[in-house]
Amino acid sequence: MEGNGKLKIIPLGGLESIGMNITAFEYDDSIIVVDCGLAFPEIDMLGVDLVIPDITYLKENEDKIKGFFITHGHEDHIGAIPYVFKEISAPIYATKLTIGLIDNKLREHNMMSQIRRKVVSYGQHINAGCFRVEFIKTNHSIQDAAAFAIYSPAGTVVHTGDFKVDYTPVYGDAIDLARFSEIGKKGVIAMMADSTNAERPGFTPSEKTVGKTFDDIFEDHKSTRIIIATFASNVDRVQQIINSAHKYGRKVVVEGRSMVNIIATASELGYLKVPEYTLVDIDSIKDYSDEQTCLITTGSQGESMAALSRMANGTHRKVSIKPNDTIIFSSHPIPGNEKAVSKVINELVRRGAEVIFQDTHVSGHACEEELKLIYTLVNPKYVIPVHGEYKHLKAHAKIAKTLGYKSEDIFILSSGDVLELDEESAKVTGHVHTGAIMVDGLGVGDVGNIVLRDRQHLSEDGIIIVVMTLESGTGRVLAGPDTVSRGFVYVKGAEDLIDEARDLLNDVMEECEAQGVSDWNKIKARIRDALGDFVWKETKRRPMIMPIIMEI
Repeated sequence: MEGNGKLKIIPLGGLESIGMNITAFEYDDSIIVVDCGLAFPEIDMLGVDLVIPDITYLKENEDKIKGFFITHGHEDHIGAIPYVFKEISAPIYATKLTIGLIDNKLREHNMMSQIRRKVVSYGQHINAGCFRVEFIKTNHSIQDAAAFAIYSPAGTVVHTGDFKVDYTPVYGDAIDLARFSEIGKKGVIAMMADSTNAERPGFTPSEKTVGKTFDDIFEDHKSTRIIIATFASNVDRVQQIINSAHKYGRKVVVEGRSMVNIIATASELGYLKVPEYTLVDIDSIKDYSDEQTCLITTGSQGESMAALSRMANGTHRKVSIKPNDTIIFSSHPIPGNEKAVSKVINELVRRGAEVIFQDTHVSGHACEEELKLIYTLVNPKYVIPVHGEYKHLKAHAKIAKTLGYKSEDIFILSSGDVLELDEESAKVTGHVHTGAIMVDGLGVGDVGNIVLRDRQHLSEDGIIIVVMTLESGTGRVLAGPDTVSRGFVYVKGAEDLIDEARDLLNDVMEECEAQGVSDWNKIKARIRDALGDFVWKETKRRPMIMPIIMEI
C-alpha cells in the first residue's frame, strides 16, 4: 500500500455522532492527525464520565506520526489529548487560545513538560513529513478557530473544522473567504466540511445579534437578579454578557469550574476584555443587591452536577434561587439533553424564577447557504461530510448534489474507513480498528460492555448475595446460607419471600451434600439456578445472584 502516490484519509472518530473528532492523514511514511476530541457518555453508559477514541492504529504507526493539528479549543476536539498523549508522543500545533486551553488540560494531568506545543498564526505553514499544513481563519462559537489546507504530494485537502461565516464577529476578524477562494483556484482534491447544521436552511445569524438581545433583557429586568447559563467555552457569548452587565451597572459573578478556568485563560491571553471592578468573587455576592448582580454559570445542558442544576435543586452552597430571579438559557439543548434541560427549567420555575430561553443563542456552525458558499469558493473534486450524526452527513451530501456533485464523488465515511485518493480517483480501500474507550474516574478502558451490562442489570433488578461457610474437606454447611439483597425488594415488607428463599437454599445444600458435590463452582451454579427460578416465579424479576462461599 505504501509508496503508491495516494493519500489516505482515515477518520478514527467523529462520524455518525457528535463529538470524539479525530482524523489521520497518511502518505507514505508520514501521518498527521487533525483534532483529538472526546465524547460525553450516552444515557446507557452508566457511571461513565467521558468517552475517548481507540487509537490502536496510531499506536501501531507511532513512528510515522509527525504532529497533531487542532482546529479549535472545544472538548470534542481537544478533550482526549491528555489520555491519548499518555500512549503516543508527537508535537501539537494550534492557535494561541487553543494551546492555552490545551495547556489547562495538560496541567491538570501533570503533563506540561512531556509534550511539545507550538502556537501557530493564521497564514502560517507547518511542514510535517510529506505534508504541509496551512492555518486559515474561520469563525465559530469559540475564538481562534482554524480551517486547514493540507498539502500533500497527492494533492490538497481542505478541512474546515467547525465553522460558520460571521461577517461581524464579536472579537477579531471575519472568516478569510479570500484565502479559501485562492486555495480553490489552485485546485483542491477533497474538502472535509462541518455537517452539524446541514439540515438547517439559510445562514447562521452573527454572534453579535445575541448582544442586542441581552441588552433588551437587561433593560426589561432592571429590578431582578439575572443568572445566565451558557457553554463555558463560548468566550464571545461571555464577552457580550459582561458588556451588557457593565452597561447596566451590574457586577458579574462567574460560577462553575470549567467556566472559571476558560474565562481566566481567555482574559490572560487577551481574548476577553473585562472592565475593571466588574468581576467579583462569588463570596462577595451578598454585599450587592439583586439588581446589582449578574451570574454567568455552567449547566445550560441540564448536567446534574453543574452549577445551575445545583442551584435549581437547592444544593448549591452559595446561591439559592429566589422568586423573581431572571434565568436565561443561552444555548440550545444538545440532542439527547432535552429532558434534563426541561427538568432544570421546571425546578427553576417551581422556585418562582422567570426562565428565558428564546432568542438568546445562535449556533457556531454553518447552515446550508454557508456550506454552498464554501463549496463554491473551494470547488473540491470530492466531498467528504464530517462532524455530525448520519442524518447530518446525508443532509450535507444532499447540499453537495444541488451544487452538481455526483453520488460517486461524495464519500459518507464510517469511523475506521480508509479512503485513498489522488487527483484521478478516490475509493474506500479498507478499514482499520476504531472504537470508543470509556473513562470512569481514574480508570481508562477498564469499563467495557460486560461491566456496563452488569451495571444495567444491577440498576434494573438489583442483587441478592448468598453467604455461607463450608467445612474444609467434607463440604458440610457450618453457617448459612444467608441472603442479603440490595435494590431487589424492601426486606422488611418481604419476610415471607426471604424465609422461603432460605428454605430453598437449605434444600439445595442438603442435596449437594447428599450427592457429594464439593466443587465450589458447581455449588454456586446450583444456587444461582434454583434461586433465580424461584425469584422469577414469585416476583417476575431477575436480580443478579452472587453466591459467596467461605471455607473453614
